[in-house]
Amino acid sequence: MLATRIRQKDGIFYFASIKGADVLSRVRFSSRFYFEGERIEAEPESEDPIAKFIGSVEKSEKAFQRSISRRKVRDIVNFYESAEIQPAIPGTILLFSEDVLRFRSIGNMESIGHLDEPESGFLIIDGQHRLAGLQFYGQRNPGVFEQIDVPCIIFDGKSADFAAEMFVIINSTQTRINRSHLVDLLDRIGRYDEKTRLAASVVKRLYDEGTSPLQYKINRLGGRSRQEKWILQAELFNELKKLIEQHELAFMKDLKGRPERVFEMIADYLKAVRKVMEKIWGENDKYKFTQGVTLKALIRVLGEMIENSNVVETWLVEPSPKVFENRIGGWAPLKDEFRNDGFYERFPAKGQLERVRVIAQRLLKATDI
Repeated sequence: MLATRIRQKDGIFYFASIKGADVLSRVRFSSRFYFEGERIEAEPESEDPIAKFIGSVEKSEKAFQRSISRRKVRDIVNFYESAEIQPAIPGTILLFSEDVLRFRSIGNMESIGHLDEPESGFLIIDGQHRLAGLQFYGQRNPGVFEQIDVPCIIFDGKSADFAAEMFVIINSTQTRINRSHLVDLLDRIGRYDEKTRLAASVVKRLYDEGTSPLQYKINRLGGRSRQEKWILQAELFNELKKLIEQHELAFMKDLKGRPERVFEMIADYLKAVRKVMEKIWGENDKYKFTQGVTLKALIRVLGEMIENSNVVETWLVEPSPKVFENRIGGWAPLKDEFRNDGFYERFPAKGQLERVRVIAQRLLKATDI
């Protein structure tokens, strides 16, 4: 394909104008899927052609794109059909290939030449809904593809995480997107600092690992989740990131910034909490102990324990929940204070942030640090 090579600092990417049918034949639609309660918008056998397409899109935890919205695709198709004079796709589509694409300059024009096509096709960094809409617009209007040139920016030869990084940068600044979806990708992105990526990695382990007391109880899907969840992933990430930043020496030096070690210590702490408070752990229909407001307070209590005792050093010598059980044994008599009935009166506050602090202070009074 004919393309323009663009240099910026040490990076090289390409601009190409590609016919509608050609670009659709070269791209792979995909969406991130968590396999734990997310409802697939439509099955492939659906009679609605747009729903059928969405149901057939590749879904993988390795993908970074959001699920395709049937409503948004339909709205874009309607726009294409009504856009007679103005361009249908005035903005560029961002594409990515893991292959290193060969570029051959034309004559003495260093920046203009022929760009090889990738063997595995392109991933779509930005513009998936626009291309899906174009596909259905073309099906309804045969021959229209020849009238539409799609402006494309093409990145090649980088790691797969480069595409995820571009997706996060674009959608964290321009699009209202479930923040938990973005947090789920942060540990893969090099532009973020080590403590941010560490917090994201620990949250992921707390969700995934069978040894985690929070396994599958962290809400990564927002309102789309169909299972009982205790805390939003973004809220837990924020608390863990603050914990790591405020106690950098413990996490980045003593625990060497290793996600698996940090996870193991935090999981042991939560196991200790679960054992001490076993009568109300997970009983969210009667108590608010394993709901977001209290879980965030628990993380803050851990921070106070790290600040005012040798808990990390002790745990490193003999990793075990018992290191924490000995310090929080006094919590057991407090269980009735976390009953749903009268909870907000027992922990009065002007808002969620203040209530987290109030709960943390109540627990700290019964903590041996």
